[in-house]
Amino acid sequence: METALHQNKTFDTIDYSDQRLSDTEFVNCEFINCNFSKSDFTSIDFLDCSFKNCNLSLAVLRNTGLKNIKFTDCKLMGLDFSACNSFLFTVSFQDCILDYSTFIYKKLKKTVFADCSLKDVDFSNTDLSLAVFKNCDLSSAAFVDCILEKTDFRTSRNYAFDPSENKIKGTKVSHAALAGLLQKFDLAIE
Repeated sequence: METALHQNKTFDTIDYSDQRLSDTEFVNCEFINCNFSKSDFTSIDFLDCSFKNCNLSLAVLRNTGLKNIKFTDCKLMGLDFSACNSFLFTVSFQDCILDYSTFIYKKLKKTVFADCSLKDVDFSNTDLSLAVFKNCDLSSAAFVDCILEKTDFRTSRNYAFDPSENKIKGTKVSHAALAGLLQKFDLAIE
């Protein structure tokens, strides 16, 4: 079966919800106001693409290639990014809702999450070194066995992780967040 190649195209206000997109490659494409909720992206490749104001909630990302992808103002709830193809996996997020998503075992070195909701996101066993969480809500986000070296959490809120369960050399946190990092010790911080 031949792979369909879409290059330098803009897809605007298209409803792909509950559909399976197969044998397709998108290069330097832009998706605007598209609905991909519950779509199946199994083995689809996206390279140098951007998604703006799109809904990808509960989409299937099994072996999906996300290579240099920018998500802006997108709803990405319940996505399993850990199922994506790891080859050249590079993403960035601006003003996105990523609640209940998972990035287990992904390499997210230098990834930028700006003004995002990341509630209940599972980052277990993830390399987040040099990543930036700028003004993000990380309520109940899980950080276990992560590489958080030089990760910047300073402007974000509601994050908590056990320093003894993660590599944290050079991690940047705010004074207000120190209580969340010492949670397991049940200290009375005043």
